[in-house]
Amino acid sequence: MTPTAKSRRKRQTTKEAKLERLRRLAKRWGAADVKVIGPDTVFTGTWVRLKCQYGCGGWGGCLTCPPHSPTPETTRKLLDEYSTILLVHLGQWGSVREIIPKLERAAFLDGFYKAFGIAAGPCRLCDDCDLESCVHPREARPSMEASGIDVYKTARTNSFPIEVCRTRECEQNYYGLVLVE
Repeated sequence: MTPTAKSRRKRQTTKEAKLERLRRLAKRWGAADVKVIGPDTVFTGTWVRLKCQYGCGGWGGCLTCPPHSPTPETTRKLLDEYSTILLVHLGQWGSVREIIPKLERAAFLDGFYKAFGIAAGPCRLCDDCDLESCVHPREARPSMEASGIDVYKTARTNSFPIEVCRTRECEQNYYGLVLVE
């Protein structure tokens, strides 16, 4: 084996070990499951953002939601700058907003300097969002939906459960992403 091939193999093993460590951390923090996926299995669409505008009371209410969040076009470009994404599955909306920034920070500290998290739903860190400047930049992350990510297609493509909830008693599934390189 050439020194270059050996070095590449060692880096790959190290990356895999770090990703496994991040998976374990997320599960310890409350994730039901975490999968390592590629950007080609995360789907975006203009219609998703429109569902936020016409169907969610959070539109324009915080910096993590439209019209302040990334557009579907920007999100697609962002996703394509990464080779590896952690798709995090949770059963509770609140824990997505807690786990994703923590997992992003852990990834950054593990050497994934480009780590970036995308959560779910509107941010609830403040009663009233300061739309000029976020007072919680370490915790606040845009939501997948607000950024144009088709969460249903993404979850289903990656063999995770998700269905339309027809009642409040319906089992809910929430998702978040941490982009790593």
